[in-house]
Amino acid sequence: MTRQPLWLSILAHGGAGLVLAFLVLPIVAVLPASVNKASFIFLPPRAYSTRWYGEFFLDSEWRSALSTSLQVALIATVVALVLGTVSAIGLRRIRGRWHSLLTGLFLAPMIVPVIVTAVAVYRSALDVGLAGTVLGLGLSHAMLALPFVVINVGIALRTVDDNWLRAAAGLGAGPWTVFRTVTLPNITPGLVGGAVFSFITSFDEVVVAVFMAGYANKTLPVKIWESIRLEYTPVVAVAAVLMILLAMLLFGGAQALGRGQSILKKSEQPQA
Repeated sequence: MTRQPLWLSILAHGGAGLVLAFLVLPIVAVLPASVNKASFIFLPPRAYSTRWYGEFFLDSEWRSALSTSLQVALIATVVALVLGTVSAIGLRRIRGRWHSLLTGLFLAPMIVPVIVTAVAVYRSALDVGLAGTVLGLGLSHAMLALPFVVINVGIALRTVDDNWLRAAAGLGAGPWTVFRTVTLPNITPGLVGGAVFSFITSFDEVVVAVFMAGYANKTLPVKIWESIRLEYTPVVAVAAVLMILLAMLLFGGAQALGRGQSILKKSEQPQA
């Protein structure tokens, strides 16, 4: 096997490091901005303080926005998981032209500009009285999160052999029992991944939320957007830090769960 020249390896790692820094450093800069003692953001901060964390949690509007975002994201995740799992299972059973057509339909929210989706969702929500409600926000975000569940569960379904399903059915198991005992354990990683992406998609979304959120149901991204328009204080950076930490915790938990399942499967394999 031919070994790469040292200069080429250094160049490749250096280029990868520059790209990573370009992507990560603007996000990491939010952390020192959140502990800025002054009322204006200075990077690096001239003095450090956690006063803005206190300002965030003592302000009823910020707490309400955080609570609303968590409620909306939870609704969106549950709805997207149920509909996305059913859709992925249905797509697996469809072949030919209809499969491509329906797959494109389910993935449309990832392709259509968000502003177009926001206008359409808001107009539809007005007709049924869901505009400005937490339920309306959750359902609209579930539509945006649905493709992530379809993709993740669809990939996980590839590990399920059709012969397993036929064998379970041949032994007298009903459709629900087959799903619970055969399909569900094998698609759990896809469900976890879809749930994490769904929650983060909803929790981080701002365009649809600007249209759908009422005065009493502002999400955290909407509150951040409004605060930036009026006054750019470090409390906005505090809100951004909380959003980043939540995303890191969710993805870290998903990876830990995946490693745990992998170790469990290896331990259950018969020893030679």
